[in-house]
Amino acid sequence: MKIALIGYGKMGKMIEEIARSRGHEIVSIIDIDNQEEFESERFASADVAIEFTAPQAAYGNYLKCWAKGVKVVSGSTGWMKEHGDEVKKACATDGKTLFWASNFSIGVAIFSAVNRYLAKIMNQFPQYDVELEETHHVHKLDHPSGTAITLGEEIVERLDRKTAWAEDTTDPSLLRIDHIRRGEVPGIHTIRYDSDADLITITHDAHSRRGFALGAVLAAEYTKEHQGLLTISDMMGSLS
Repeated sequence: MKIALIGYGKMGKMIEEIARSRGHEIVSIIDIDNQEEFESERFASADVAIEFTAPQAAYGNYLKCWAKGVKVVSGSTGWMKEHGDEVKKACATDGKTLFWASNFSIGVAIFSAVNRYLAKIMNQFPQYDVELEETHHVHKLDHPSGTAITLGEEIVERLDRKTAWAEDTTDPSLLRIDHIRRGEVPGIHTIRYDSDADLITITHDAHSRRGFALGAVLAAEYTKEHQGLLTISDMMGSLS
């Protein structure tokens, strides 16, 4: 498979290493200093572009890829509120393809499935309050993380007693999400259900970014053969 990389930081370099190890060809690498590469024949030859950039750049990058007939796998967050409807329309009616995930780790996909199932059970037990905490490296400026937002939205959808998520809140109708920035932590997400009687905790603790990078390459392999707006749940089938 021919892959283009958009964003060439630590994650981009790790994706390149894993993609090459799986027999794929990197035909184009685009970073902030060579945006003209979007117009090259090399880029247009790609089957899939893997995009990890800043939230403000992501949607524009999708448009540039689609203009060249290139499918997109993206882990960029923060664009959905402003451009979500446009992306859904492009994928549903205009024949474009985007595989998007806030986190490409297979472990996080499994953790997310457990989170949804647990929240559904806990809807029957209002004596348990719930909160979510995420910890990342000090270089991560945005908060809460895209993964924490996804997990939080999954809980809110299934718990009648929570209407939305929020940071720094004491409102019992809101799911509180806290963030910690420490050292070089790749990512820790913890969900706690607490009652007077006991505490139930589930945690995903990433050892490195390698799991995220491998998941992105696996997503690209899946995207090459599929079309539309795709997710981790689509790729993993039963983890709905």
